[in-house]
Amino acid sequence: MKNLFLILLSFCTLSAFAQSNSSVDQETEVAHKWRVSIPYLVPDEIIYGWSSRTSTQMVELHVKRNLDNKNIVGVKFATWRLFQPMGITWWDGVVDKIESGTEYYDGYLRETGIGITYQRMLWKGLFASVEVLPQIQTYTDLDGNKIKNGFKLYNSLHLGYHVAFGKKKRFFIEPQVHINQWMFDNNSPEGFKEFDDKYGNVFLFEPNIYIGWKF
Repeated sequence: MKNLFLILLSFCTLSAFAQSNSSVDQETEVAHKWRVSIPYLVPDEIIYGWSSRTSTQMVELHVKRNLDNKNIVGVKFATWRLFQPMGITWWDGVVDKIESGTEYYDGYLRETGIGITYQRMLWKGLFASVEVLPQIQTYTDLDGNKIKNGFKLYNSLHLGYHVAFGKKKRFFIEPQVHINQWMFDNNSPEGFKEFDDKYGNVFLFEPNIYIGWKF
């Protein structure tokens, strides 16, 4: 409940800040009303590592609408495959555990969902955003045979910088850092649960870069 309260408080704060400036923002016409973006890791994952044991098989797409020059809302589709707990943080040695294979599940966890996003431009290209993504979980063995289903509510807070380029500033990149938190993830079967119970439901300071196009 504490984590949920913090997420809701952050979202309300961003919304209130956006509303207080809406009259000013609407005075300036939006150059491009729509935008689509993906994490830069998606093409690399699809082309080079899709079938490997440690592949997350991630596909993520954002479609967003500029309400004005400060406030952006959108829809997020994402699916990925976990081979070890998402809660293993940097200080837990997440990279070392991937290389050693000591914390691998006895199978895979596929998570798929459609959620909502809100992005607030703070100063020049600096922005903050919040994303809420309900997900259906499917646990499988190593051969892809289904074990059971579950549910997760995946939430993230982002701080990043928007850089547009090209003749009409249609293309853009957004380097950013995430704080990720999830809840209701408590239906894991044997072979998964022992690892999930060792780690929390928060991953701090995940770096990422999104690439996209505005129209």
